Amino acid sequence: MNYLLYGEERYLIDKELKNIIDSKNIEDINISKYNLEENTIKEILEDAQTVSLFSSNKLIIVDNAYVFNRVMTKKIDDLDLLEKYLKTPNINTTIIFIDNNEKIDSVKNIVKLIKENGSIKEFNPAKNINKIVSDMFQDYKVSSSAINLLLERVGNNLELIYKEVEKLKLYKIDDKTINVEDVEAITVENINIDIFKFVDDIINKNKNNAIKTYKQLIAINEEPIKIVALLASKFRLMYQASQLIKKGYTEDAISEILKVHKYPVHLAILAGYKYNPKLLLKYLNDLADLDIGIKTGEKDKELALELFILSL
Repeated sequence: MNYLLYGEERYLIDKELKNIIDSKNIEDINISKYNLEENTIKEILEDAQTVSLFSSNKLIIVDNAYVFNRVMTKKIDDLDLLEKYLKTPNINTTIIFIDNNEKIDSVKNIVKLIKENGSIKEFNPAKNINKIVSDMFQDYKVSSSAINLLLERVGNNLELIYKEVEKLKLYKIDDKTINVEDVEAITVENINIDIFKFVDDIINKNKNNAIKTYKQLIAINEEPIKIVALLASKFRLMYQASQLIKKGYTEDAISEILKVHKYPVHLAILAGYKYNPKLLLKYLNDLADLDIGIKTGEKDKELALELFILSL
């Protein structure tokens, strides 16, 4: 069976990936890894159709498999070969495609084929993130207030949360009890907490402050494409939250509808009061164009975002 794992929660994708590998009982020597940003479909399929020298079964992982979503970052050759293969796949080879985008294009023939002959699983922000985080602590005793503070400081990215959880577990390995003071002492606040100041500077055209913050983000090795995505997510959340609050929804209800933790929803509502919804939509469109330009190589990733800030 072939799989398509997609969504923005890489932690959950990697967890499912491990589950599949464990269930197949395939040794590392029979696992091949590819990246569709770097490898061609032809070479991946050649591997899929080749018999392993060490076992009758093999597994292939294809990361950045963006052929399944609506916007492709580059022209894909041999897409017809992949469609043909998915109709009659090698029964001894399992291919796991990973698409890190929030959505896939269900009308695409290639998506229909993998749905008919394989399995598609979505991994986007969880409805009950507190339960997932609690499970990460395993046999440790951790208070609900400590988990809430962890989410406030780190945000709701499960990959980042997992790293901080591992640090906390190592820190309290002796008594295995974690409280608010431990979270404050060990965890590092994610840039999500301060990003609203960055957004404020951009929207209010405080270019000097915005550029200064941007340079600081680059200095700590934050990828510009990640900053673009982060800005877009904040503008989107501000727009959605402001529209829902106008319709009479409470913060708790908005948090449930948008599947976002209450703390960032609260910040988004406060920020959204100050800005024209049309302006937020304009920035979202500009950032979408910027994202495509960087991914296609048409724009220099560091310079493009800096020019975007300066052009406001």
